[in-house]
Amino acid sequence: MKDKYRVVIVGMGKRGMHHASAFQANGRFEVAGVCDIDATRLNDAAAKFGASVKGTDAAEVAKAVKPDVFCFCTLPNIRASMVKIGIESGAQLIAMEKPIALTSAEGFQIRDLLAQSGTKAVVSHQHRYGTHYQKVGELAASGALGRIHTVYGTATGWMMHMLSHLVDYLRWFSGEPEAEWVLAQAAGRGKLTDIHPSPDYIAGFIHFANGVHGVIECGAGAPDVPEVDYWWRKCRIGAQGVDGFAEVLTGGGWRAVTKSGACSGGGSMNYDLDMPPYVQQMADWLDRDSAVHPCNFASAYKGFEIMMAFCRSAAQSGQVALPLTAPADEIDLLRRSVPDRKILLSFAASAKEYPA
Repeated sequence: MKDKYRVVIVGMGKRGMHHASAFQANGRFEVAGVCDIDATRLNDAAAKFGASVKGTDAAEVAKAVKPDVFCFCTLPNIRASMVKIGIESGAQLIAMEKPIALTSAEGFQIRDLLAQSGTKAVVSHQHRYGTHYQKVGELAASGALGRIHTVYGTATGWMMHMLSHLVDYLRWFSGEPEAEWVLAQAAGRGKLTDIHPSPDYIAGFIHFANGVHGVIECGAGAPDVPEVDYWWRKCRIGAQGVDGFAEVLTGGGWRAVTKSGACSGGGSMNYDLDMPPYVQQMADWLDRDSAVHPCNFASAYKGFEIMMAFCRSAAQSGQVALPLTAPADEIDLLRRSVPDRKILLSFAASAKEYPA
């Protein structure tokens, strides 16, 4: 246990700056090194956070700092290489953005690298720290909904941005069960060339070992959430039990109906509020092995496998059993199988992101 943990942050864009600000505001951390290939962003970040080391080469910065925490907020096409750098730097913990990887082949590689090194890792599903998410999590765990039989999630953003969030919170609300199989379908090729490559729309079902059934829609065909104005926050995640239901809207609070009656409350995604507890729990886990971070890699990886199984099912048809036993390039499978047909939207506002 240290009084202060040294942090290297790679990628000083929007998310990197959110991480750096949260680390620097927490007295248990010091932003000792920053890295970005953009000189202006790099110099601005180094000056703002007083980083003693800066550079455009992540491996060189990490080698110079020898960090306790290696955090990377890069584009998603270089995940495994960043994990390798973090491990080789001697970091005790690696903090990474979602998704874990773009394919199960790379995901398997990252999983094995972390297992072999014993390095702790967390994945930034930080929405769960919102008070509205916490309230639904508490209701689901309290028994107020009775036996939970169904969990559901919808998001208008595309898969590589949003699906791992949906799966993570569905697993949380249903008691963190193992998934046994999925069945999914996909449509639209427009976002398959995006830096976060995805079908325009993917939807399907998850069957969990505890009997809970999950239902997910993500992308152009996902329904509107009219209670929320901001398009990227039109996400609805909930749990249904024999005695009631509870759901959270990423940009619009929470609501529930139980045997005690109806209730609701506010809350909206807010990095300034969500990032501090996410970072604090890294310090807790570094201090004590028993204080496992809720966003730990092992849990996030189970959600990642569900996402990859969705892709395989959509590309190859039929149910896909979990856990996955062999690696694949799921994005290539989708590129070869999703028909080149006009995507049909669920509401007009999605047209700005999914043009005909």
